[in-house]
Amino acid sequence: MPLVVAMSGGVDSSVVAGLLAHAGYDVVGVTLQLYDQGAAALRKGACCAGQDIYDARTVAEKLGIPHYVLDYESRFREEVIERFADSYASGVTPIPCVDCNRTVKFRDLLATAEDLGASVLATGHYVSSRALPDGRRALYRAAEDNRDQSYFLYATSEAQLARLRFPLGHLKKSEVRALAADLGLVVADKPDSQDICFVPGGDYAEIVQRLRPEAGDPGDIVHLDGRLLGRHRGVMHYTIGQRKGLGISTPEPLYVIGIDAARREVKVGPREALTVHAIRISDVNWLGDEPFAQACAAEREVFVKVRSTRAPAPGRLGLDAQGLPLVHLHLGEEGVAPGQACVLYDAPDGGARLLGGGTILRTRSAVRDAMQAQVA
Repeated sequence: MPLVVAMSGGVDSSVVAGLLAHAGYDVVGVTLQLYDQGAAALRKGACCAGQDIYDARTVAEKLGIPHYVLDYESRFREEVIERFADSYASGVTPIPCVDCNRTVKFRDLLATAEDLGASVLATGHYVSSRALPDGRRALYRAAEDNRDQSYFLYATSEAQLARLRFPLGHLKKSEVRALAADLGLVVADKPDSQDICFVPGGDYAEIVQRLRPEAGDPGDIVHLDGRLLGRHRGVMHYTIGQRKGLGISTPEPLYVIGIDAARREVKVGPREALTVHAIRISDVNWLGDEPFAQACAAEREVFVKVRSTRAPAPGRLGLDAQGLPLVHLHLGEEGVAPGQACVLYDAPDGGARLLGGGTILRTRSAVRDAMQAQVA
């Protein structure tokens, strides 16, 4: 039975294909064309662009495995790019990699793997998957902390996990590049891809402006105490915690504290108003052993990651006065932005099990909420 490897044209997925092929598996390489090649095709660090497709095919030929290029552009636009633009237009900060993994790369590509007669899909993500005693599979943080990609995979379902394999979770990046060199792969020294693969030149505002022009409508910059401080260039240019580029002059440093897209308002305030101690999440994907509602009712202790670059911090699950789930942060976190992911683990360090997560819907901040209450 064949085993499908998702080949992006980078060193990681190429090594996965090489390791499995040399281990005797019947490997089939699949590369997705996800977006208009255009300006992104030749940009260094782009993913799934023209050069990447060529590199994936070159690696497949070197390994002697069949290779297919599939046009997923319309799916990617609908599931990832359109949602990306919608998020910025509504005043929240998206993570397109989560949407891409959840839909196009896992849901749709697993269906394609099945069409090719494969029961398993392997990828080059830095995360570990292990079998539990009851037969289910669980995700764990990668051995190399600064390469761990579990934050972007929290939305992976149990059904998907049963058919996914991640052979690089126990390896360091340097070891992967050494394996690529040993295998004679042309991508051994290829630079890593960037987070937002479909944004030519890194200017996400150009894409949002084209798809959702209303996100560029100007509006007011308002202090949490009610003062009108100036005008902004459109809500798409701002995110929670931002200090630079506000276009206003004040004696004290001010940060973006909130964005009200319906009123076209950007709310600013002092740094202490950025500290959040509780988070409401939506679209929860729970991978723990007990039901999520039970974990919340029991106020289970967890470790919480609210940015891909931050370490998991201590917290607990709980319920608010209406019985809705909350994630409490024991030490508080700054710059927690709606639209980002709140990801939960059972430990703070390497090898921790991924328990699940959700999209940040709203937050609670004692300083911010008190200042807004005074104005109201």
